[in-house]
Amino acid sequence: MRNPFQFFSNDIGIDLGTSNSVVHVRKMGIVLSEPSIVAFNMETKEVLAVGSEAKQMLGRTPANIIAMKPLRDGVIADFEATEMMLRYFINKVHTRRHRFILPPRIVIAIPSGITNVERRAVRETAIKAGARAVYLVQEPMAAAIGVGLPVAEPTGSFIIDIGGGTTEMAVISLGGIVVMRSIRIAGNEMDEAIIEYLKKNYNLLVGERTAEEIKISIGSAISLGKNELSEEINGRDLIEGLPKTVALHSEEIREAIKESLSIIVNEVHAILEETPPELSSDLAKQGLIMTGGGSLLQGIDKLLSQETKIPVRVSEEPLLAVVKGTGKMLEEISYLKSFKKE
Repeated sequence: MRNPFQFFSNDIGIDLGTSNSVVHVRKMGIVLSEPSIVAFNMETKEVLAVGSEAKQMLGRTPANIIAMKPLRDGVIADFEATEMMLRYFINKVHTRRHRFILPPRIVIAIPSGITNVERRAVRETAIKAGARAVYLVQEPMAAAIGVGLPVAEPTGSFIIDIGGGTTEMAVISLGGIVVMRSIRIAGNEMDEAIIEYLKKNYNLLVGERTAEEIKISIGSAISLGKNELSEEINGRDLIEGLPKTVALHSEEIREAIKESLSIIVNEVHAILEETPPELSSDLAKQGLIMTGGGSLLQGIDKLLSQETKIPVRVSEEPLLAVVKGTGKMLEEISYLKSFKKE
C-alpha cells in the first residue's frame, strides 16, 4: 500500500561525505553534488557560500570570514556548520516548483565505524536542518545497493568504498554485513601525505586543494611503466618564503602515498581472513567491487587484485554509488523497512 503522504514531501537521500556531498531526491534522481564546504561570517554567523563557491574561498578569506570542511574523517566536526550545509542542501532541492507540505524524510549514509554518540549527532543535525524523519545506513551497504549487488541473497558480496575521510569495506550476505572494516585512511590522508612529502623533499608548501589535484593528475598505485607522468607544481618556498615551481613525477607521488595504500591493503587482507569459508568461495568468483573517489586513483584496482589474488573492478560512476543506494532505499520500501528510523 502506498503511503498517502508520500506525494506531499520530497524525500531525500544524502551521501554526506568528508570531501563531497551528493543529494538524491525521490522520483527526481541525483540533483546536487557539491564539495562539503561552508563559508560564513564569524561575527554574524551569516552563511556566505556552500559547496563549489565556498571551495573557491578556501585559504583566501579575510579574518572575519571562515571557509571550512565541517566533517572530518566521515563524522561531524562542527555541528553548526554541518547544520548550515544540510539546511542549504534541503532548501536548494526543495525549489518552489517541488516544494511540498511536509518536511522530507532523509536517508543519510554514514561510516560503519562511527559511535552511537556520532550517530545521534548526525540525526539531531538533520532534524534541526528540517528533516521529518531520519534513517541512517552504513556506507558500504548503501554502496552495495547502489551498484546493484545482490545484498539480500545468500551469496557473498565484497564492497570497498574509498572516500575522502574514511575507507569502508564489507562482506555482505542475506541483507546484512558479515565482516566489515572502517578506517580513517582515505583520500584526505593521501593528500596530507603528498603535502608532507613536498615539505620534506622540496621545502615546498602547497595547500590541500593543490595536493588533491596532484593526486588526481599524476598519482598512481602501481608503476605506469612507459606511461609515467610528470607535472610542474607551484607552491611557496619554506625557506625563502617566495613562490616556487618544482617538477614532480608520478613515482614520487606513489612513494608519498605508499603507507596509506599499504594500510588499506592490509585491512582488505584482514577481512578476507575473517570471512566464513562458504562466502570466501563466492568472493573468489565474484571478486571485489570498488566505489568512492579513491577508486579512481590510477592502478589501485590492479594493486588490490595483485595483493589479494581475487578479481577487482571499479564500479560505474563510483562517486555516485553511495547516494544511488540511498535513492533506491527511498524508491523501494522493502529496503527502508529493514533500517530503523533514528
